Amino acid sequence: MFEYNPDKHYPKETESRAVIRFQDCDPLQHLNNAKYFDYYFNAREDQVPKLYGVEMYDLIKKYQAAWVVYNHNISYVRPAMVGEWIRIRSRVLWHDENTVVIEYYMLDDSKKELKNLLWTTLKYVGLKDGKVKSHKGEIVDFLKATTDDFDITKCTIAERVKQLKTKLKED
Repeated sequence: MFEYNPDKHYPKETESRAVIRFQDCDPLQHLNNAKYFDYYFNAREDQVPKLYGVEMYDLIKKYQAAWVVYNHNISYVRPAMVGEWIRIRSRVLWHDENTVVIEYYMLDDSKKELKNLLWTTLKYVGLKDGKVKSHKGEIVDFLKATTDDFDITKCTIAERVKQLKTKLKED
């Protein structure tokens, strides 16, 4: 379970390294559009417990609620190619009392080229009734500790692509 420690620094972003597998690619050797989701979700599932000590299934059992996908917004910038090593970053971009937006993006291994950006919006719902619920307890603490002050209402995904590309050039 997540125990918030006000003296501890919680990284806002996770990062994983992966290789693009042949079986996940189309005949042009590009990562299949649908496979980006698998790479993103697997990377986040691997990193969150390591960085924050949080097993999402434990929170789901404790609060009898889970996040369900409400919307995906994805921007394909440059293809990820078979055999290529890539970096996957993710973070809670924004949240309110019953919704979270997770940002995922893929870079080349040198972290200089943006390949893809995904925003996934999730609603928090009860397991028994499927109705939207408010975040409670440790979930609120976790979200506060790991979310930046990003105003999602003032940025489109296209603008975010430009921001990330600019940041990569500066780094």
